[in-house]
Amino acid sequence: MKFLFDFFPILLFFVAYKASDGDMFLATGVIIVASVVQVSISWWKHRRVEKMHLITLGLVLLFGGLTLALQDEQFIKWKVSVVNWLFGLAFLGSQFIGRKSLVERMMSATISVPKPVWTRLNLSWVTFFLGMGFLNLYVMTHFDDDTWVDFKFYGVLGLTFLFILAQAFYLTRHVRDPGGPKEENTP
Repeated sequence: MKFLFDFFPILLFFVAYKASDGDMFLATGVIIVASVVQVSISWWKHRRVEKMHLITLGLVLLFGGLTLALQDEQFIKWKVSVVNWLFGLAFLGSQFIGRKSLVERMMSATISVPKPVWTRLNLSWVTFFLGMGFLNLYVMTHFDDDTWVDFKFYGVLGLTFLFILAQAFYLTRHVRDPGGPKEENTP
């Protein structure tokens, strides 16, 4: 359910674009409204908003607003790259700031793995986010709007899902039982 909540602005953008026969400006207006609604619902239900949603909202308002004000769809296309690059830089920065990387902060309450595994996971997210930003840049500059919208929906979500799945398989090799086996005191 959280996955759907996190991605419903993208879903509505996709549906609006396809239903309007390729009206990028209508779809941009829809994602702006959907992002505002997403943050509002989160605040109303939990009295807090995830940083990811706030950052995304800010960038949607900025790039979506520029898209609508200047009637230039390139701005909304750039948002995908900028969001990914900012997340990549945040994950990279967390390697050097604080005691725990972002991945460790998000997951250490539920799983336990050795510190080098946290480092590899965090750096893999850095690589993923930076790569996705550049991949979006390539698709937006080399393909038409329909292909870019399909990539934004199917490609970004699909690659993210596959990446998370690959990380889950990687983690299963390294997860430690928090209780661990009891050591017996033998004389």
